[in-house]
Amino acid sequence: MRSDGWSSCVLDLPVETLSVFGTNPIVPMIRESDMNRLSTAEAIVERLVQHGVQRLFCLPGVQNDPLFDVLFDAKDRIEIVQSRHEEGAAYMALGAALATGAPSAYCVVPGPGFLNTTTALATAQSCGAQVLALIGQIPSAYIGRGLGLLHEIPDQSGILGLLTKWSASIKAPIEGPKLVDEAFNQLLNGKPQPVGLECAADIWAKKAAVDLTDVRGQRRPLAIDDDAVETAAKLLGGAQKPLIVVGGGAQDASAEITELAELLQAPVTAFRMGHGVVDSRNPLSVTVPVGHHLWRDADVILGIGTRLQTQQLAWGVDDAMKIIRIDIDPAEVNRIREPDVTLIGYADAVVQRLTDRLPSHMGRRARRADEIGRLKEGFAAKFAKLQPQLDYLEVIRSELPEDGILVDELVQVGYVARFAYPVYKPRTFICNGYQGTLGWGVPTSIGVQMARPTQRVIALAGDGGFMFNVQELAIAVQRDLPLVTIVFNDGAFGNVRRIQKSQFGNRLIGTDLVNPDFVRLAESFGAMGLPASSPATLRSALRQAFDHKGPSVIEIRCGEMPSPWEFMLLPALRGGGMGASVF
Repeated sequence: MRSDGWSSCVLDLPVETLSVFGTNPIVPMIRESDMNRLSTAEAIVERLVQHGVQRLFCLPGVQNDPLFDVLFDAKDRIEIVQSRHEEGAAYMALGAALATGAPSAYCVVPGPGFLNTTTALATAQSCGAQVLALIGQIPSAYIGRGLGLLHEIPDQSGILGLLTKWSASIKAPIEGPKLVDEAFNQLLNGKPQPVGLECAADIWAKKAAVDLTDVRGQRRPLAIDDDAVETAAKLLGGAQKPLIVVGGGAQDASAEITELAELLQAPVTAFRMGHGVVDSRNPLSVTVPVGHHLWRDADVILGIGTRLQTQQLAWGVDDAMKIIRIDIDPAEVNRIREPDVTLIGYADAVVQRLTDRLPSHMGRRARRADEIGRLKEGFAAKFAKLQPQLDYLEVIRSELPEDGILVDELVQVGYVARFAYPVYKPRTFICNGYQGTLGWGVPTSIGVQMARPTQRVIALAGDGGFMFNVQELAIAVQRDLPLVTIVFNDGAFGNVRRIQKSQFGNRLIGTDLVNPDFVRLAESFGAMGLPASSPATLRSALRQAFDHKGPSVIEIRCGEMPSPWEFMLLPALRGGGMGASVF
């Protein structure tokens, strides 16, 4: 004990650990009178619990050791789910957020650990997912000095800020709860996107008197522009051929949008993220190719929670088309074209207000079930050549319960699923949006399954993407998760190979793959491995997998499949459209 009341502690740690703190192995000095105060780590953990965080996807490491020491004592309140790679932890958090529409969190070390998560963080940004990234940092005195400390990178805070809607660095214990509160405020209000918090290695253990008054974050209602609602209601009420396009921002407004569509007798289409907003069995629910066909003559477009990127850039717009946008983000609505009416707010509240006003501007409309039904049947006949993809999807749909969740991966059957797989409920078709991040399937599905433990989850994968994060099967086994992964093995990056064949004179390069026996690989992890070679054998394998309590991998050895792209990269129909050149 020193005479000034401070004590210092020399760490009895190996050299590798001491190097994290620089050359001086002295931790910050702590007053004995401070011993009953909370450390930054303790304050953060308590605040996460108060905000309803039930699990933390993570990969521990030395810069975050004080945090995990606190988490040890809190493990009955926050479940720790460690991944085998940092990317896996972030994807798991993303899967949980997409499956629930609620915040989810992950935690990794700085530098390479953080950088390993940026693919998943960019995907969360593109998908509008409520993910909290809790990132460690080197000791605060050395940040930005380029001294070559373990896991040091230039401007980590700047990189984190680019991939999140809001981020901050925790510099003292007293800041911890306030910054966690603001993180959840950002997650729950406005455009749903990831947020980031960074904490230096030496800050975790610092102590101070901290106010932990329980402040639970919640979504604040937004004022709705009634004049804009009235204008939109007049446009829709006078429309002869209205069309509704939904995206990921509409997932929590299923009932309201279904009611509005039926009142208007307006077909509803979704490109990627909006599947399940309207039940595919509803006569007004139409696939992307059908929506593209209807786009040609549509007079009023109602876009709900969607960028309308494909429709406006690829299919085209003209002065005869009126566009109404419902979005939470004012900056989003006019990136491509200024809409005729802008309605800012949460989709459920705005759509309900619009539905309430619509009857005063329209009469009773003739039902369009027969007309749209014939159109859907015509396109279904065109899809018929996409075999065996359609038969595989039929098996999956018939064996998966109505609330079962399909996680889409960049694989031939997955591409077809985007326009030919019936989705019955919101948040049961999980897609990675415009990022198209190959290899997300297994870890994202683990997050989905953990967040939705009573629902069946199937992950689609190709042999290429599956190997990106195959190691996370160990976590599914460790947690005894009933996740089923279907791997279509064609021995190639099949889509790239097809493009090289069809568009570049069969000049094949970098597409052939050498694979393990995926059945035996699954078994080596402790999962059930099952072979299949046809839709019929897939059905049998799925039933075995569903009877199994733990994870299963079904390998389907297949060849090249028919191209689905004529039904996805669709031509321009109206002025200014660039057609299939826009992805």
